[in-house]
Amino acid sequence: MRDTPDRDDSLDLMSLAPTLILDPASDTVLATNPQAAELLGLDPAQGARFSRHLADGPAQMVVFADEVAHRGTAWTRRVKMLAADGTALDVELRGKFLEHTEGARLLLTLIDLHEMNLRAEIAQAAEMQRAGLFEWHRAQAFFSELERRNQLILNAAGEGIYGVNADGKTTFVNRAAQEMLGWTADDLLGTDIHSKIHHHHLNGEFYPSHDCPIYQSFRFEQVNRIEDEVFWRKDGRPIRVEYVSTPIYDQQVLAGAVVIFRDITERKENERLLREALDEVAALRDRLEQENAYLQEAIISERAHHDIIGTSPATRQVLARIEMVSRTTANVLITGEPGTGKALVASAIHKDSDRRRRPLIHVKCGAVSSDTLESEFFGHMRGAFPGALRDAPGKLELAHGGTLHLDDVTELPMEMQGQLLSALQAGEVRRLGDTRARQIDLRVIASTSRDLDREVAAGRFREDLFFYLNVFPIHCTPLRDRPEDIPPLAMHLLRLACKRLNRRTPVITEGTMQTLTRYPWPGNVRELANVIERGAIVSTEGKLIVELQGRPSPEPRPAAAVMTEAEIEQLKVLNLIACLRETGGRVAGPNGAAALLGIRPTTLYSRIKTYGLTEGDWR
Repeated sequence: MRDTPDRDDSLDLMSLAPTLILDPASDTVLATNPQAAELLGLDPAQGARFSRHLADGPAQMVVFADEVAHRGTAWTRRVKMLAADGTALDVELRGKFLEHTEGARLLLTLIDLHEMNLRAEIAQAAEMQRAGLFEWHRAQAFFSELERRNQLILNAAGEGIYGVNADGKTTFVNRAAQEMLGWTADDLLGTDIHSKIHHHHLNGEFYPSHDCPIYQSFRFEQVNRIEDEVFWRKDGRPIRVEYVSTPIYDQQVLAGAVVIFRDITERKENERLLREALDEVAALRDRLEQENAYLQEAIISERAHHDIIGTSPATRQVLARIEMVSRTTANVLITGEPGTGKALVASAIHKDSDRRRRPLIHVKCGAVSSDTLESEFFGHMRGAFPGALRDAPGKLELAHGGTLHLDDVTELPMEMQGQLLSALQAGEVRRLGDTRARQIDLRVIASTSRDLDREVAAGRFREDLFFYLNVFPIHCTPLRDRPEDIPPLAMHLLRLACKRLNRRTPVITEGTMQTLTRYPWPGNVRELANVIERGAIVSTEGKLIVELQGRPSPEPRPAAAVMTEAEIEQLKVLNLIACLRETGGRVAGPNGAAALLGIRPTTLYSRIKTYGLTEGDWR
C-alpha cells in the first residue's frame, strides 16, 4: 500500500486485487495498492481525483456510495471506469465504509470481469479435461478387463483380432494379429491403428479413415463385412485380408469396435493363378479348335492327296534343295508359275522339319479381303470390332511352334507387309483389341508366281521383307519345261482321282500320253490334275479319254507359214492365259491383265467367259 493516514489491516487481506481508499467528501484518492495504481494510473501523493476515472460520470458512483453507506457493504457492475490508457474497463466494484477520525473513508475493490471470465473458462476446460480423462480411464479399464478375461481365447484364435475405442485408438491386439501384421502390441496399443495398417489402398491411393468401414463401426454403430482389402505390415508389405468390424458397448454406451480378420493373400494368389491357368486353357482350347478346323480343311484340299512326283533334273534339284533346308530354321522363298506345286514344296519342307509335330498354316494372301487382313494374321478379342463375338487367334499365333506358309505373298498391301515384318522380327503378336503381346516362334515359307525383284523395283513390295523371306530360294520349273515328269504325274493323279470318285482306273494309252506330253500346260500340274479328273469321269470303255478344251499343243510350223483361224484363236487363248498368269489373275486396275492387253476390263471378262477359262488355267 501507498502511504495512508491510518493503516487498516483489512487492506492486507485484499492486497491481491486492485484496491483503493478514497475520501467521498473531497473525491480524493487517499491510498492504493500497486495493482490499482497500475490499472488506473493513480498517484495518491498528488491528490488524484477519483471521478476522473469514471467513464460515465459520477452519477452511478454517488448512488453506489449511498448504498454502501446504507448497507455498510455493497457491490455493483454499473459503474464504468477508465484504465490508465483511457480504455473502458468492465469491472465489478465492491465497497465498504471504514471508520476514521477525520471522517468516513470508502474502501473500493475492483474485480476485472474479463479476467474473471477467462479464469472461469479455464476452470471449465480443466473440469471437462478431468471428466474426459475419467471417461478414457473408464473405457481403458473396460477394455483391459475385457482383454484380461478373454486373452487366452483371443491368443488361441487363428484369426487376427484387435479392438479400438471410440477415438479409433487401439486397445488390444491378439497374437495372430501381431504375427500377420508384424507389429507388436507395444507398437499399436494406444495409437491410431488406421494410420498404421490401413492407410492406403493396394493401388497406392490414400485411404482416409472416415471412408473406412471400421470407422463406421465405432462411429455409427454399423457391422461391416469386407471380403477384399489390404492391411499393411510393419515392413511395408501389403497383405490381402477379409474382415468383420463390429461395434461393442459398455453398459449400452458405444465404446468402440472389435475387428476380426484373416490373411487371404495366398488364397487370392491361388485364385489369380487359377484364373490365368483357365485363361491359358481356354486360349489353348480355342487355338486347338482353330488348328483342328484348319487341318480338317487341309485334309480335304487338293494338296493333301499327292506328293512331289517326277524324275526330271528340275524335280530332282527341288527335292535336293528341300532336303538341304528342311531341318534348318531358315526362311524359304518359293517361286514359280501358278500350278507348279509351290504349296507341295512348302508342305514337304514342313513335313521333313523339326516342326512337323506342329501345324503348317497356309495363308492365301490374295484371298483375304483388306478389311479382315489384320484380324486374319493377328487375331482379335471379343468386341474388338462389330461381329467379333469371341476371341480368335490369328494365323501367326496358330503357327506358333510350326510353319507359316504365305502363299501369293506379293498380294499383301504395303501397310500389311510392314506390320507383318514387324511382328515376325519381334517374335510377338498382339490381337486386335488386346493390350497383351503374345510370343510367337514360327518358320516362314513364302511363295509367289511373280518376279519379286521386279515387284521390289516397282515399289509394290518392301525390300526389307523381301530380304527377310529370301533366305533360301527354291524355284519350281513349269511343267512344259520338264515333260518327262508328265507320265508319272498323270498316272499318280489318275489313281488318286479314281479313288476319290470311286471309279475303276482306266488305262492311259501311248497316244493319250503323247497328247498329254505335247501339250504346253499353261496351268501346269493344277491343269493336268483337272484334265485327268475330267477324263476319269467321262472314260467308260477302260481307256482314259482326255479333253483339252480345244487347246492342243500346236505343231511346229515354219515361221512364214500361214496360220488357220483355229490356230490364231488358240494363240489368243494362250496369250490371254499368259497375261492372266503374269498378273496373278487380276483383271482390272493399272497392273491388271486388261491394262496389259490394252482392252477394257469388261471386254476381258467377256473373253474369259467365252473361252471357258477358270482360275485353274492360269494358276
